[in-house]
Amino acid sequence: MHTRAERYSRQTALPGFNSAAQERLRAARVLVIGAGGLGSGVIPALAAAGVGTIGIVDDDTVELSNLHRQLIHGTADVGTAKARSAANAVAAIDPETIVIALQSRLDSSNALDLFADYDLVVDGSDNFPTRYLTNDAAAICGIPLVWGAVSQYSGQVGVAWAARGPSYRDLFPTPPAPGSVLSCEAGGVFPTVVAVIAGIMAGEALKILTGVGTPLIGRVTTFDALTGAFRDLAYDRDPSAEPVTELVDYELFCGVPTDTVSVDELSGRIEDVTLLDVREPWEVRLAALPGAINIPLGALESGTGTGPGIGINELDTSKPLVVYCHVGVRSARAVELLRAKGIGGARSLTGGIDAWSRRIDPTVARY
Repeated sequence: MHTRAERYSRQTALPGFNSAAQERLRAARVLVIGAGGLGSGVIPALAAAGVGTIGIVDDDTVELSNLHRQLIHGTADVGTAKARSAANAVAAIDPETIVIALQSRLDSSNALDLFADYDLVVDGSDNFPTRYLTNDAAAICGIPLVWGAVSQYSGQVGVAWAARGPSYRDLFPTPPAPGSVLSCEAGGVFPTVVAVIAGIMAGEALKILTGVGTPLIGRVTTFDALTGAFRDLAYDRDPSAEPVTELVDYELFCGVPTDTVSVDELSGRIEDVTLLDVREPWEVRLAALPGAINIPLGALESGTGTGPGIGINELDTSKPLVVYCHVGVRSARAVELLRAKGIGGARSLTGGIDAWSRRIDPTVARY
């Protein structure tokens, strides 16, 4: 018969980490935003360390392209809700851990109610609107936030705790321009960067919950996988910043384009629009929407504006123009370029052909 004391014996043997610290973990309630790359590393680490209750918020499903870095999921989980897949993995680690799997998207309408039920939030999201939202909601609720981010070969981790030091907004008072930071889909990501950053995030959460060590309050740790180097950067409160008292429209705050159309909206009137595919020809050969015209984004950026058999000036603009790519990054840029060329009214397909395949037509190949 295995005992809980035996399970955590290598932990409680640590200097400063005793049975009282272990009991604090067992009583703790931690909310993890995202069960993707960072979340899939944080969640099992928290469960294995003995955190008693773990909430998981994620509205996405497991995809094959996730598996090289999202190690909590396996091939058999493809198509499964990430929150549910992560909950199953936790049950295998420690069936006594309470898991609250929320297959929904975090937004301004539900964040405060969710955060009020937890002692600490770990933000493993992959977009700036959610990062600013989690910072503000945690500040209003008076709880600590551990945040992390990865991009290609590097990553960073910090702690925002309004009652004890500066916040994410003090480090990044204004969000970057839309499209200036590549997503994992567009820019790729080195898998071990995700593991390193997730490990540090989980460690920060455990330190805060147990009182062991010094959390990254007012500091951000960065990691560069190409050199193996870490840097520790200090920052302070912005004395001119107003305290956060309410949540706002974070997509508007971050400049997320409003000239978009969802796959659900498009599905009901795809015959009534002109479709412009700005992916590369090899991608079109893998999967395409019927009747779409292909002019790669590079051709629009270079000024040639021509694709296989057609030029930009030959587009049928008598009908609404919908631009799409793989996941929506290139199409958003294309809409800007079209506007600069005097072709207004174009809208970018949110989530691209990948979202179309997931939500509307699974016969369209995913890649």
